[in-house]
Amino acid sequence: MRRRWRQQQQAEERAAMRCCAGPGPRGGGALTTLLLTVYTILSKVHSDRNVYPSAGVLFVHVLEREYFKGEFPPYPKPGEISNDPITFNTNLMGYPDRPGWLRYIQRTPYSDGVLYGSPTVENVGKPTVIEITAYNRRTFETARHNLIINIMSAEDFPLPYQAEFFIRNMNVEEMLASEVLGDFLGAVKNVWQPERLNAINITSALDRGGRVPLPINDMKEGVYVMVGADVPFSSCLREVENPQNQLRCSQEMEPSITCDKKFRTQFHIDWCKISLVDNTKQVSTFQEVIRGEGILPDGGEYKPPSDTLKSRDYYSDFLITLAVPSAVALVLFLILAYIMCCRREGVEKRNMQTPDIQLVHHSAIQKSTKELRDMSKNREIAWPLSTLPVFHPVTGEIVPPLHPDNYDNTSMPLMQTQQNLPHQTQIPQQQSAGKWYS
Repeated sequence: MRRRWRQQQQAEERAAMRCCAGPGPRGGGALTTLLLTVYTILSKVHSDRNVYPSAGVLFVHVLEREYFKGEFPPYPKPGEISNDPITFNTNLMGYPDRPGWLRYIQRTPYSDGVLYGSPTVENVGKPTVIEITAYNRRTFETARHNLIINIMSAEDFPLPYQAEFFIRNMNVEEMLASEVLGDFLGAVKNVWQPERLNAINITSALDRGGRVPLPINDMKEGVYVMVGADVPFSSCLREVENPQNQLRCSQEMEPSITCDKKFRTQFHIDWCKISLVDNTKQVSTFQEVIRGEGILPDGGEYKPPSDTLKSRDYYSDFLITLAVPSAVALVLFLILAYIMCCRREGVEKRNMQTPDIQLVHHSAIQKSTKELRDMSKNREIAWPLSTLPVFHPVTGEIVPPLHPDNYDNTSMPLMQTQQNLPHQTQIPQQQSAGKWYS
């Protein structure tokens, strides 16, 4: 019904724009601009929605992608259906997140988002404004609407008898569909037979510490559904509390429940995780404290000190803390300065008390060290091995280097060629006639 009303409204707006365009270019343009301005204002006004949920009753609001597509520009190719990916961000106005009782889920950018939760009594009479921001992932444009939640008080809140079921073959967004939730409430009503039956809350198993299922065999996350009624629990629901079924649950076996066949066709319920709460039985939460080890005696209320306390002077404490260590450090400094500067004996007195043989050895060492240092200053680059002095192979005399000291050896090859040099010895050679030549 709401979608049909929206389509009819858009058709009327388009017809009004055609009628007001007019034949003249200037007049038609002005009217069109005015009409677009009015339409924008109306869109902003109608962007706020008011809903009136009841406290303690499940609230579900679907964020339809079709509703927000009109806020974005049309698809670039005419005649094609627009299927842009759209995601939503929801938060309480003025805050970065939603209220604690309100949850939001959207599986993919091509599916609708869902706001769901159970309003609390503390927010009754206080309008809760939720900012809904839609993001078009194709054009990166945004559109913002406001959802005003006016929580009403329920006459029979809370319902005295509440039961929570765990459905294994459902995800939370599947269970939030009105048809599926209606089928489940119908099955519960058939088993429980109450006069009033309401869905109180729906929680995903992942929010209870469940694990993400493997993507095989169409496995589901599971969902907890809490319902409330005004009559006591039926005998079928009480069968879970039997000792035999409790034993089977402890052994991770399926309990034997007679009314399970009424749910099995569509819902696979884990009867070991069912929770039955009877609010008519007032359970006292007061526990007497038994004093023993680890519990301090009751000392009464804390009594802060009075305002008539006298002020304390910390000047003397400051002097003791700072002046005394400074004085000790100064005395130690003066003693060390006296020992280092005023108690020097001198070199002459030291030499007079030193034996002569030790002084001779010391002076010899100093003289040798000085000579080595002087020699190190006159060191030159080492000559090649071919230029070192060698013995004459015949006479045995020492032959001087091939080059003088001022010879430039930078371009000298590592190996000399076979040629007669001034100091090279010629070896006699024998000719064919038996004569020797030198």
